Amino acid sequence: MTRTVAARAPATPGRPARRGPADQPAGTGRTAPAAPDPAAPSPARAAGPGQTTSRKGARPAAERASAADRLSIRIDLGSGARVGPGKVLVLEEIARSGSISAAGRALRISYRRTWELVEDLNRTLGRSVVDTSAGGRSGGGARLTAFGRAVVAAYRAIEVDCAAAAHPHLLALEAARAAVDED
Repeated sequence: MTRTVAARAPATPGRPARRGPADQPAGTGRTAPAAPDPAAPSPARAAGPGQTTSRKGARPAAERASAADRLSIRIDLGSGARVGPGKVLVLEEIARSGSISAAGRALRISYRRTWELVEDLNRTLGRSVVDTSAGGRSGGGARLTAFGRAVVAAYRAIEVDCAAAAHPHLLALEAARAAVDED
């Protein structure tokens, strides 16, 4: 029996192994932190109040949102369906792995919880988001339905549009925070 395991950065003494976005618990509303902004000064070189950075091309705080600034979108539909980052990660992992159990393992959640998230979407959306075939000697598996793929695509499009709309507001918040730090 061959088992595929995703590569992870090894743990070092006193430090756990690194976790990627797929390792975040589904359905908890938690997502992986955003990647650091390459244009942002590193904390070791960050300028203090009233100081400027010596890094060429560095943008002042008023012109950049923090690398930690991000949106976490959950869509609450009139049908009672709730579609958020956890359920979308489950659907994307099922599409990638072709298996509900493999998706759960990759996301570090139980098979039962993974199945419950899929069933909740099926029930509240009124249509199936995943097609399954029975396991056994020949394997079995799962794949997203066309509707399931549409749910993921719509969620990701909403996420991109919301991030673009929020960007100027995040910049304004960062500028206000920087102004308070300088006072």
